[in-house]
Amino acid sequence: MDISIIIVSWKVKELLKKCLETVMASTGADFEIIIVDNNSGDGTKEMLERDFSGRIKFIQSGANLGFAKANNLGLKRASGDYVLFLNPDTEIGPEVLAQALEFMKTHPDCGLLGPKMQFMDGSFQPSVRRFPTLMAIMLMLLKLPKLFPHLQSIERYLATDFDYRKLQTIDQIMGAFMLAPKSLIDQLGGFDERFFIWFEEVDLCLRVKRAGKQVSYNPAITIIHHGGKSFAQQKLMTNQWRFFQSAARYFLKNGLNPR
Repeated sequence: MDISIIIVSWKVKELLKKCLETVMASTGADFEIIIVDNNSGDGTKEMLERDFSGRIKFIQSGANLGFAKANNLGLKRASGDYVLFLNPDTEIGPEVLAQALEFMKTHPDCGLLGPKMQFMDGSFQPSVRRFPTLMAIMLMLLKLPKLFPHLQSIERYLATDFDYRKLQTIDQIMGAFMLAPKSLIDQLGGFDERFFIWFEEVDLCLRVKRAGKQVSYNPAITIIHHGGKSFAQQKLMTNQWRFFQSAARYFLKNGLNPR
């Protein structure tokens, strides 16, 4: 098995169905699909049984476990040489898995690979950031970028100067599409389950780099990412509180300016 694709889903049944249809059309790589449903209660299980019976491994979590813990559940069932953490609100072209697999095989120093991302209308979607500093996150929590849109620490964190046309080694990639050698993720112990949502992929990127591997961005691999559809179903205050909790946990774990 080349790739184990792990998709954590929560209340996005129709987007998940479209995502799976695009994955099923993939060529050039042997893959398995593992769906972890975070207790959606929206008919996701029934849709999967009706439309994808026998073609996926399905895990019903029984509760909303968050992104990190649910992905780790899927990781335990994975048998591929590589593992792809894929969001349910993505769509991939038929060549994407083969392209990504070829890149990983020819770049053994790469520990995590991220693609170029676009919105549904084809417009560009930022997906690369530098590792956060405490200053940058505090400014964001205080909403100061809305008043002062060109703060240096924010622009550096958001990598507004990043050239998305070039293949590059970077700090962190968006968690919507993350391909890694399974042996490396197993060695690192998967995602840190103390993060319910937010910063779990940042923490993983940091640990990959500290393990001596690279995090790579490859613009030759392109996917569609609708973006934040599960988050949008949560109350604003809930999202903000979880962001604050995760940010605090990240800095307490890794230091004030982790590299």
